[in-house]
Amino acid sequence: MAVTFVRIDDRMIHGQTCTRWALEYPCDGIVAVDDNAANNPVLKAAYKAASGKKTFIWTMADWKKKCQKVLDSNDNYFLITKNPLTMEQILVEQGFVPSDVKTVIVGPCNDREGATKLGNNQSITQEEADALEKIMQKGYSVEFALVKEEAIGNWTKFRGQFGYK
Repeated sequence: MAVTFVRIDDRMIHGQTCTRWALEYPCDGIVAVDDNAANNPVLKAAYKAASGKKTFIWTMADWKKKCQKVLDSNDNYFLITKNPLTMEQILVEQGFVPSDVKTVIVGPCNDREGATKLGNNQSITQEEADALEKIMQKGYSVEFALVKEEAIGNWTKFRGQFGYK
């Protein structure tokens, strides 16, 4: 199978990712793509310690070199990015197709200046909205859910707030 779950989560790897979502989707390991985390030894070690599974923290350059190995693997991986912009680079610009996965789950996105609050701990900027729109136009369903049973809706519900019809 290879990639069984695709998520955008500003905390990247934490208990909800490693325990709760792993109950919903097969998971032998996690691949997180974020240049800042991959280049910070302390963050990298913390993320690896948080998962309890095979965990890779890669830069975008590492991802581009190694993503085919993920697809060819017999193991099941979660693909996680810290923000919609990085996921858009992977799914749209690079054209990576994550096995049979057609849904991108958007988890925690902190409230911050310039962001529109969509739900509890789920706020996005216009730039992030543009990336989510591109992901949807590529054929993916974009769902906002901290955990499955607390989903607040699909991107189609929120896109009008960002100028999309």
